[in-house]
Amino acid sequence: MKFAKISQKLALWAGSPKTFMAALLLIALWGLSGPIFGFNDTWQLVINTSTTIITFLMVFLIQNTQNRDTDILHLKIDELLRVNKEAKNAMLGLEILDLKQLEALRKYYRAMGENEVHDLAGLASSSRHKQNLNEC
Repeated sequence: MKFAKISQKLALWAGSPKTFMAALLLIALWGLSGPIFGFNDTWQLVINTSTTIITFLMVFLIQNTQNRDTDILHLKIDELLRVNKEAKNAMLGLEILDLKQLEALRKYYRAMGENEVHDLAGLASSSRHKQNLNEC
């Protein structure tokens, strides 16, 4: 549980504009320090090693937060399916299907959607008549 909280906070911090600007500043400082160190191998090794380690750790951090966000999204959708009387409750267990079964289900819904006719041409044009978006 602590790891989830820490990774969530780190992901928010890592994705912030301030962190991005700090990273740009560090890269600029490293580049400007090149003449001082004579652009030697150690100078290059510092940036290569630093960025490799940061990238390696960020992959796991991003994967953790992505998995968590996906789980939360699935739970919310599952709850919406559960309370909707017209929804097919079989949709709640899609995680156990293999790739072929998911593709067959996708084709089924695609074919169902192709039979529907939607008039979307008037949505973006004029606001003279108010269109009821609940009647698609």
